Amino acid sequence: MESCPLCAGTPRAFLSDGGRDYLRCGTCSLTFLPPAQHPDAAAERERYSKHNNSSSDPDYRRFLDRLLQPLCARLEPGAEGLDFGCGPGPTAAVMMRERGFPTTDYDPFFCSDGAALAKRYDYVVCTEVFEHLRRPAEELARLDRLLKPGGVLGVMTGVLEDDSAFAGWWYRRDLTHIAFYRPETLGWIAGRFGWTLSRPSRDAALFLKA
Repeated sequence: MESCPLCAGTPRAFLSDGGRDYLRCGTCSLTFLPPAQHPDAAAERERYSKHNNSSSDPDYRRFLDRLLQPLCARLEPGAEGLDFGCGPGPTAAVMMRERGFPTTDYDPFFCSDGAALAKRYDYVVCTEVFEHLRRPAEELARLDRLLKPGGVLGVMTGVLEDDSAFAGWWYRRDLTHIAFYRPETLGWIAGRFGWTLSRPSRDAALFLKA
């Protein structure tokens, strides 16, 4: 059986449905699909290209503000940041720039300028990114390197509060959603990197780097 891609712990079978075999780590509680069941890069890109997220959509702005408002409250004026996994229609970065926080876009499919990953930032935002990570341990280590001391990592992802709801959860039906986090998973991440965790809403998390 595959080891956990977040903590290398030993998983167990959690749910099999529709040809997808979800595993649950006994150490960090990450629920994930094995690599053999991940979509290929072409299918992944095609799915992302159909996302209809726009900075002109007030509902989407309200959704992102569940993370961005509490993030901004922690930042010094003029703090510089990175929108990691910005997708084909960056919105979080637009909203941060409007509030006076210079923000660089990065996405492996749509905005892959490596220079963005050669700097360090006061904050990094990852909105609707963590559920797509194939190798979350590697990506989290990279995010830690991108943050300056005292920096803030802001994350939006669906958090699995109730295991009994997983089978019917709409969130798992997106073919590109391959990793799912419980509250204790977020706590494990904070402990692993020495970050302080706060959760301003159910699907938003802020990690403060020491």
